[in-house]
Amino acid sequence: MLVMSKYKVLFVAQEIVPYMNDSHMGQICRSLPQGIQEKCCEIRTFMPRYGSINERRNQLHEVIRLSGMNLIIDDTDHPLIIKVASIQSARLQIYFIDNEDYFKRKSVFTDKNGVFFQDNDERAIFYARGVIETIKKLGWAPNIIHVHGWFSSLIPFFIKTTYKNNPLFSDTKIVCSIYDDDFKQLFDKNFIKKLKHENVTEKELKHYKTCNYVGLMKGAIDFSDAIVIGSEKINPELMTFAKKTRKPFLGYQPKDKFIDAYSDLYDELVDELINEDAVK
Repeated sequence: MLVMSKYKVLFVAQEIVPYMNDSHMGQICRSLPQGIQEKCCEIRTFMPRYGSINERRNQLHEVIRLSGMNLIIDDTDHPLIIKVASIQSARLQIYFIDNEDYFKRKSVFTDKNGVFFQDNDERAIFYARGVIETIKKLGWAPNIIHVHGWFSSLIPFFIKTTYKNNPLFSDTKIVCSIYDDDFKQLFDKNFIKKLKHENVTEKELKHYKTCNYVGLMKGAIDFSDAIVIGSEKINPELMTFAKKTRKPFLGYQPKDKFIDAYSDLYDELVDELINEDAVK
C-alpha cells in the first residue's frame, strides 16, 4: 500500500534562471523546486541545454553513466547526452538534456532573423523522451511530475501513452502549468507521424493534428491530472478548455503565495494516489 510522509516531485522546465535570461517562467522554475525541497520533498529538476548556456561559467559537466542512449525520431538516431550543474546557494542540482543536432545552436526557438526553427517539434519530442528515459535510468519514481512551458508539454502525452505500463509511473500524477508563451507558427506537417507508435490511438492524437500551440497545449491538458495557470494572462481558448475539463485547477498565484499554493495542490494529488491505491 502506498504511504507517503515525504513524496517525490519531478520538475520539467522550459527555462530556469540563471541559465536563461530573466523571465517570469524562469523565476518560477528557479524558486519552486527550492521551495518544495525545503518542505522535505525529494526533487529532480530538468531543463534543455540550449546552446546559449555557457557551460564553463555555469560549471556543467556530463554524467557519463546517464548518457549514451540513442533516441529514434522520424527514423533517425539522436544521441542523448545528460549534463548536470548546481545552484549552490539553493542546494539545487539541475539536469540538462543535450544533443548536438538539437541544442548546439545559440538561439532557443528562432534563428537570428526570428524564424521559428523547422525542427522545434522534434526538439520538444527529444526533450520529453530524454527526461523520461533519464528518470528510468535513475530508477526514481516520481509521485508528481510538474511540466512548465510548451517545450515541456509532451511529457504528459508520453507518460500516459508510450510509458503507461511502466511501473515507475504507476503512482504518478501530472501537473501542467500554462504560461503566456504562445507561438503563432506551425510545427512540421509530419508532427503526428513523429508522435505515432503502437500504443497511441487516433483519438489520443486529435489535438496534435493542428500542429499549433493551442493544439499542443490542449493535448497537455487532456493528459494531465491537474492544471495550473502560471501567468496572469494566458491564451483565452486554453483557459476555457482547461476549466471545462473539471480537473483540479489552480489559478494564477502571486509571487509570495505560489509555493504554498502549489504545495497544497501536490498534497491533494498525493492523497488521491493513496486513496486510489487503497481500493486496488
